[in-house]
Amino acid sequence: MNSTFLFISGPEVMIIMLIVVMVFGADKIPEIARGLGKGIRQVKDATNDIKREIKDSSDTTGIDTDIAKDINKEISSVKDDIEDLTGPIKRQL
Repeated sequence: MNSTFLFISGPEVMIIMLIVVMVFGADKIPEIARGLGKGIRQVKDATNDIKREIKDSSDTTGIDTDIAKDINKEISSVKDDIEDLTGPIKRQL
């Protein structure tokens, strides 16, 4: 079985790894991996901070989360009304 990851097969991955080792050297690869890990962690922390800020600001400003529930309820009601109106038309077709 030939498993692919992002349309790259095993031999292609090995060639890419060989090129990376040749360009950066074996001693730099762990340093590069640590840098990438730190960068990914910073992005994740930043997105969590943004989510927390939005949640905190919505809680402190008194935005009612029940509004979304009411809107969804009204949308469902309108969908049901439309379904009732279009039901006979759909059956005729």
